[in-house]
Amino acid sequence: MTGFPFELTRPWALIFLIAVPVLVYYFVWSLSDFPRRQRIISLLIRSTIVLLVILSLAGLTLLRDVHDQYVIFLVDDSLSVDKDGAARVESFLEEADKAKGANRLAYLNFAKSPGDVHEDRVSAVPSTEPASNASAIPPATDDFRQGTNIAAAVESAAGFLPPGYVPQLVILTDGNQTAGDALQAAVRSGVPVSTIPLPTRSDPEVQVSEVRVPAEVREGEPFNVEVVVHSNHDDEGLIEVYRGDHKVIGERKALKKGENTFRFQQSVERERLAAYAARISDLKSDTLLDNNSESGLVFTAGKPRVLIIESDPNLIRELAFALEDEGIQADIRPPQGMPDSLADLQNYELLALSNVPATALSQKQMDVARTFVQELGGGFMMLGGEQSFGLGGYYKSTLEEILPVRSDFEKEKEKPSLGMVLIIDKSGSMSGEPIEIAKSAARSAVELLGRRDQCAVLAFDGDTYVISEMQSASNKGKISDEIGQIEAGGGTTMYPAMEQAFEILQSTPAKLKHVIILTDGVSNPGDFAGLAQQMSASKITVSTVAMGGADTTLLEEIAREGKGRYYLAEDISTIPQIFAKETVTASKSAIDEQPFIPQIVRKSHALSGIDMDSAPFLLGYVITRPKPTSEVILATEKGDPLLAWWRYGLGMTVAFTSDAKSRWAAEWLTWPGYGKFWTQVVRQAMRKGDARGIQVALARNDGGTEVALDAVDTLGRFLNDAQVEMTVIDPQLKRTAVQLAHTAPGRYVETIPTPLTGAYHLEINVKQNGQSLYRQSRGLTIGYSDELRIKPTNEPLLQEIAKATGGQYAPAATDLFRTTRTASRPTPLWQPLLTAALLLFVLDVALRRIDFTLHWPFATLRKPSRPQPASGTNGAPRGTASEPMASRYDKARSTVGSFD
Repeated sequence: MTGFPFELTRPWALIFLIAVPVLVYYFVWSLSDFPRRQRIISLLIRSTIVLLVILSLAGLTLLRDVHDQYVIFLVDDSLSVDKDGAARVESFLEEADKAKGANRLAYLNFAKSPGDVHEDRVSAVPSTEPASNASAIPPATDDFRQGTNIAAAVESAAGFLPPGYVPQLVILTDGNQTAGDALQAAVRSGVPVSTIPLPTRSDPEVQVSEVRVPAEVREGEPFNVEVVVHSNHDDEGLIEVYRGDHKVIGERKALKKGENTFRFQQSVERERLAAYAARISDLKSDTLLDNNSESGLVFTAGKPRVLIIESDPNLIRELAFALEDEGIQADIRPPQGMPDSLADLQNYELLALSNVPATALSQKQMDVARTFVQELGGGFMMLGGEQSFGLGGYYKSTLEEILPVRSDFEKEKEKPSLGMVLIIDKSGSMSGEPIEIAKSAARSAVELLGRRDQCAVLAFDGDTYVISEMQSASNKGKISDEIGQIEAGGGTTMYPAMEQAFEILQSTPAKLKHVIILTDGVSNPGDFAGLAQQMSASKITVSTVAMGGADTTLLEEIAREGKGRYYLAEDISTIPQIFAKETVTASKSAIDEQPFIPQIVRKSHALSGIDMDSAPFLLGYVITRPKPTSEVILATEKGDPLLAWWRYGLGMTVAFTSDAKSRWAAEWLTWPGYGKFWTQVVRQAMRKGDARGIQVALARNDGGTEVALDAVDTLGRFLNDAQVEMTVIDPQLKRTAVQLAHTAPGRYVETIPTPLTGAYHLEINVKQNGQSLYRQSRGLTIGYSDELRIKPTNEPLLQEIAKATGGQYAPAATDLFRTTRTASRPTPLWQPLLTAALLLFVLDVALRRIDFTLHWPFATLRKPSRPQPASGTNGAPRGTASEPMASRYDKARSTVGSFD
């Protein structure tokens, strides 16, 4: 060590030295009665005590040079390490433990993420077992082992290294990282990192490495699907290629050791996004099955496509024919065919719902539709019908959020009043989320009632409780607060609650009367069918909602006898939509079925070339009200919105409150402008895409995907200084905005993380000077983890890590502890300093309490001198010198050992 071997950990404490002069003055004053030599010694002792205390507070520390090392072994425990790698780890760690000497060792296992640092060598050995034991092969579902993040392990271990030791990290790995940047993390740690290469999995293994397809093709254009298969041995297997759910190829192929590429010719018709998946099976020898399939996505440039979801597909075919006559492909599906993934919905430019209730859709399907519009620029249109908008239960739903109109409205005075009773099961089985959803649904139902309507709320367990008395629905706030007081607990006895609801409605002066029953259990016995018949005879309708383990047979019977509707809520999140649908349906106020002529409110190019004055009558519509920022293009003669749209995120949504089929638009079906009207409305709303001038390439790398875009302008020149924005939607529908970097003339590149298995969707927008020039959609699929891929040991990376950090590559275990480096080991000195101060304090007390004038060396200080005659103050003689001296010595003898 060079320099001063001490340091102060709290140097700010030296500020107390300012008080030393004051303390010295105080000490001098307090010792004024003592002999000079005693005063000097006591002053030195007290000053030393103060100095020792101040140095203790300042954290005086002794720094010693040591050669002892603290070595942390980072052990790769991922799936790519097999029995041979585990044996190599165990042998190396055992040798290191024998050679460690005075050095300290610790261990950290890592794979997809780092584990904890510990000093137990046995638990550091990877968990891979010999492949001969089939049951010992690690399951591919082990999430921790399906990845290799060396960078995270280095960062975790570097933060654990204690001071006072020469630090060193030793990584035992095959170097095939699937996430992070190991080299950057090792250099940033500032610690020498030695690397021990491990062999990769040697078990018989076959994998589908890649499905190569062109990013975009024209409709009907032939192209090759290339299936790349890697094997570490000669084998034979069945290769199957699927487009979506349909198998298009099935051939048996011989495999040689290394890379095998197989080409199959394909073409795409009537699909905008085609997903190709390749699988290999029936192999002679294979260890892991999860890496036997891979996928690729192909975008098709052709006619725009529209997906129409209709409760009765046969009734909407006239609209589909009209669109296809104008060059727009239209697919029709029932509600069961509503897409629940973006990969399916990306085949279309617009999604249209025609007379589809919210209760027929899951929350995931609604979320996918919203993401399609908001993040990927898709179009959405809802057409009217007896199960659309408010009648379909869309109030406060995800799809109402994206629509330009609201499902609630002010009830007209001439509409009949409604008296409604909500009966809610509050038994113990409803605890938690079910009762909270039930309360939310009840509140939504109350909000949809008009001022002239009335509502009561009952709840039951083993007994019946009046939560809210029958009262005007204008007291929405009061009723909502009372609903919030419902708490679950108790049994299930539903019959008395139905009886009480019957009694309440019999005395309620309303023209329409309705009961909604929600339960998740099996009630105690009662004459439910007879009571439902009595209620029906009194013009009271009864609807039932079953959830969980409810008695569905009983509830169906009650709804049938009560002339109401029965719902099975398999997904309890749909209950608010069920209540909303029931409330609006029971009120019979959301439909106006009086013929009317559409009125133009706002001119639009979507209506150009269409003679709306010649448009025939529409026979009905669903009453809605426009949202503040929407554009109402057409209205009814009463001023209600008929055609309205607005922009939502990157896409556009349209509401047409009448229908496009024979119920309300029967006269429109024969109108010459029918096809042109719908074609122009659809083109107004559907996704706009222009891929001319740009080319996008996607390439997988460690833990991510590189997106490279090449762009030229209309003259074929490189498009420079553009803003390339990309929206990435991952398999969990999480949105990430990315800006591509300009790296070369006309080239923009960015790497995005793709850690999840599934489909990623990219929406790319190229802008210049604030103007959008090109838009393009792309997608990619991530199959199995990169951890399961056949790769050799990444020796170049491991060598580079060791070289860049001053470590060793592939050293022997004994070589790890040969070092000329030293570390300063701090030894805090506050304990010996305070001990010394305490001993000096005892000595100082002794100096102040004991008269040392009788003891050597103090006795010589007061040796009697020759007596001098003197007279007192009054002139009297003082006496001889020996008398006062003798007297003083007598006093001294009597006080030896005494205290002041």
